[in-house]
Amino acid sequence: MSSSTPLIEQIRMDLLQAIENDAIVLPTLPEVALEIREAASDPDVNIGMLATIIENDSSIAARILRVANSSLLRGLQPINDVKGAIGRIGLGYTSTLVTTLAMQQIFLSTKESLNQRMRSIWVQSTDVAAISHTLAKTQVHLKPELATLAGIIHQIGALPILSYAVGRGFLRDHPELLDQALLELSPEVGRRILEVWGFAEELVVVPEGCADFSRELETADYADVVAVARLQTYVGTQHPLAEVDWFQVTAFARLGLPVTPGEGDEAYQQQIELMQSMLRD
Repeated sequence: MSSSTPLIEQIRMDLLQAIENDAIVLPTLPEVALEIREAASDPDVNIGMLATIIENDSSIAARILRVANSSLLRGLQPINDVKGAIGRIGLGYTSTLVTTLAMQQIFLSTKESLNQRMRSIWVQSTDVAAISHTLAKTQVHLKPELATLAGIIHQIGALPILSYAVGRGFLRDHPELLDQALLELSPEVGRRILEVWGFAEELVVVPEGCADFSRELETADYADVVAVARLQTYVGTQHPLAEVDWFQVTAFARLGLPVTPGEGDEAYQQQIELMQSMLRD
């Protein structure tokens, strides 16, 4: 990965100042995700309460049912209502899953050029999330549902950068410069957004942590899972991360994974494809 140029550093300073002055508004969590998070934090919450909130968003409700009836959970009987779906999925998993699914609403724009970029970032994020979910299943101390959310939010910092670029032709009309700005500046901006959203520290560190391939930690975390998942998605592409030497990426050792690019076994691929289908329309 290339080091920051004076122009990228200037963009960074302008962008952070614009955020500080509210000239660029940080994205906000969709209402259903906020309501679910608040409800889930109540020790007296029950399945019926969560079901009532979810049922107000028909798209999220339908996708929760899909998850409950998927082969990932392998229920003996089909589930036909949201309350039953939550019972099968679990309260904690449901809360995280709703936030994950609701995030798609943020990656939309009325500006066509911006919308195309956002859609591309969303698709990439769902690929990373699907792989992260599958990788986390091999780690006894990590939760697959949180790994999924970590994959979804790892590029959230790109959204204010794209908003900043819309009115600045020198950035908007030069894809390579915009790509570099996104790659280098998204991690810091993403951390700021997750702090504002009140996310737990284990997720706040993900945007920056997954971009730091030389981190030294005692135990693998969600940023490690996302770092490896990102690298896997870029194998065989022209993206700068495709040039990263995996032997220099410390996350592999912490996760106990082989440092060899490859497709993985058939079961591994099926798990990833299942998650991809649930995270996309």
